[in-house]
Amino acid sequence: MRQTEIFLSSRVPPFLMASLDANFVVHPREKMPSPEVMSGIRAIVGGGEAKIDKDLMDQLPALEMISICGVGYDGVDVLAAKARGVQVTHTPEVLNDDVADLAIALMLSIGRQVPQSDQFVRANRWVDGGFPLTRKVTGAKLGIVGIGRIGQAIAKRAAAFDMDISYTARSAREGIPYAYVADVVQLAEKVDFLVVITPGGAGTRNLINAQVLKALGPQGYLINVARGSVVEEAALIEALQNKTIAGAALDVYVDEPRVHEALRALPNVVLTPHMASGTTETRKAMSDLCLANLQAHLAGTPLLTPVPECRA
Repeated sequence: MRQTEIFLSSRVPPFLMASLDANFVVHPREKMPSPEVMSGIRAIVGGGEAKIDKDLMDQLPALEMISICGVGYDGVDVLAAKARGVQVTHTPEVLNDDVADLAIALMLSIGRQVPQSDQFVRANRWVDGGFPLTRKVTGAKLGIVGIGRIGQAIAKRAAAFDMDISYTARSAREGIPYAYVADVVQLAEKVDFLVVITPGGAGTRNLINAQVLKALGPQGYLINVARGSVVEEAALIEALQNKTIAGAALDVYVDEPRVHEALRALPNVVLTPHMASGTTETRKAMSDLCLANLQAHLAGTPLLTPVPECRA
């Protein structure tokens, strides 16, 4: 397997990078190989933010599979891959807990103003008076946009806070004990916290728009742990500036890692650097699964976690 050549399309965790270097000939995107080398590359490996389009695939005539180290793969042109007979895999399930944990952490952080109160103490402003009152989270109304495995994990945690939980998805899910709301605007109207955990891609682009934010209202908070593309960023900035909503907590952005200056300047926002799955334990598990998918393909054995579009 040492002679198998792969193309590294984006940064990956150090655990995975070490394994790739030990087992394959790795060609990183930053040092684009010659057409002769490209012609022998059999696989692409990348993180969840990787951009793998038809043009790139067309430069790789020997391409057989794409292994993504992440649950999201909206940067991959899966239709173009399927047309070529190229398999695409990702790493679902292993990051559910961490993403759900961060969603709850962000909800608490923006509701109780944890980062802002930290800065309040550090700046020694406490001596001049107490910190403004914040929003109670326990017992609040929570709306979840997307009720897959991660959405359900978020709901499970929120239930421990006695939250009134409802969700929206393409259709009601059998066995889900929470109230189903067919329309995201209607969901936003009835909740205090709106958590977004739907897949990215063209089908959900700008799903959270000005109408949704207006429905969420001046007492409502938005938490996004999905993809930056799911939220219409200009509308969000305007809503935050005009206090159309109370605040937002974001782990993902439209143009990562470049975060809009207005978001960075606003006091009613909590920002984290796309770190929902960013624990040592989970990134190691993601790396192991990404590598296992790659090795399974090269060994001619069934793939462990093909993306839904590539499942038989």
